Amino acid sequence: MNLRNKIILPLNVALILSIILGDICYMTVGGLLVKAITSICFVVLGLVNLTYVILQKQNNLKFPIIMAIGLFFAMLGDIVLNIEFIVGALLFAVGHIWYFIAYNFLQKFKPSDLIYGMAIFVPAIIFILCMPIFDFGSLLMKIIVMFYALIISFMVGKSIANLVATPTRQNILITIGSILFFFSDLMLLMNVFGNLSPVFDVLCLATYYPAECVLAFAIFTHNTKQANK
Repeated sequence: MNLRNKIILPLNVALILSIILGDICYMTVGGLLVKAITSICFVVLGLVNLTYVILQKQNNLKFPIIMAIGLFFAMLGDIVLNIEFIVGALLFAVGHIWYFIAYNFLQKFKPSDLIYGMAIFVPAIIFILCMPIFDFGSLLMKIIVMFYALIISFMVGKSIANLVATPTRQNILITIGSILFFFSDLMLLMNVFGNLSPVFDVLCLATYYPAECVLAFAIFTHNTKQANK
C-alpha cells in the first residue's frame, strides 16, 4: 500500500498531467518534439504501472507486458505519422493488434466476440466508402484506411465484449480507452481526408492522448484473480 500510495499513484497523476499539458501545447503551438515527448510520457506511464504489477508479484504478466508493447507502437505511430503518414498508420495498426491480443488475456477469445467488431466495422466501412467528402488521393491509401478500420474495429469490439462478459474496473477502462481511440481516429479521418474544419483536428488530439492515458492506467488495475487465463 505504501508503494502504491506514496510512489505509483503520484507518478500516475504527474505523468497524466504532463501528457495533458503536452497535448494542449501541441494543439496550440505544434512541433514534432512536443508530440514526441508527450507520446513518450504515455509509454513511461505504462512502464511505471507494469513495474508496479511486477513488484506485486502477479503470476500472469501477459496482459500488462503486451499492453506496454501496444503503447510503444502507438508512440512510434504517433511520431512517424507526421513524417510518413502510411508508415505511421501501419505502426498504429500494429499497436491495435497488440492491444487486441492483450484483451484476450483478460477474457479468452470467443467467436461471438467478432460480432461486436463487425457491428463497428460495417458502419465504418460504409461511411468510408460512401461519404463523398473523402478524397484519399489513391487506391492504395483507401485500402490502407479500410484495413486500419478493420483492425481498430475488432480491437474496440473485443474491449466491449470483455466488458459485457465481465464488467470489472479494468474492462471499463480498456473500453473507454478503446472507444476514445476510435473516436480520435474518426476525427483524424475527417480532418486529413475530408479537408473539413480544423475543429476535427482539435477533437482528434483532445481524445487521443486521454485514450492512451486510460489504456496505460488500465495496466495499474491489473489483477490476475480477475483475469481469465
